[in-house]
Amino acid sequence: MAVQKKLTEANLTVGFVAKRSGVKVSTLHFYENKGLIRSWRNSGNQRRFKPDVLRRVAVIKAAQAMGITLEEIKQTLATLPEQRTPTQKDWSALSKQWQAQLDERIAYMQRLRERVDGCIGCGCLSISKCPIYNKDDHLGESQSGAILLERD
Repeated sequence: MAVQKKLTEANLTVGFVAKRSGVKVSTLHFYENKGLIRSWRNSGNQRRFKPDVLRRVAVIKAAQAMGITLEEIKQTLATLPEQRTPTQKDWSALSKQWQAQLDERIAYMQRLRERVDGCIGCGCLSISKCPIYNKDDHLGESQSGAILLERD
């Protein structure tokens, strides 16, 4: 089978990696530029990847789907010895590091869901019938943004 043979070779093309991983070539270039993946150049100066880049891209995509930023992903992947591609055991450890962040995001989204129909918690001056109307902009003296929404 041609696909299996290609996956065992250590010189996958950027096009093959893009197709196989479900991301655009430009995304792979972006990931490489950000230090999330690595390639090497062959004698014709063409970008080539080792097969384990497919797993690394899958980890990046899974983490992004959880709302983890690329910088957080990069920092976490950098903790692996020799920046290797995560194994199943590594993935288990990596995902545990992100669980607290996910719990915080879930709690935030639940608070937002509870408040979204009446008020977005911004502390604005425009909705006088809002239960948390910010009369005389007293909230603006201490901070800006969705002040009340950010509170627990």
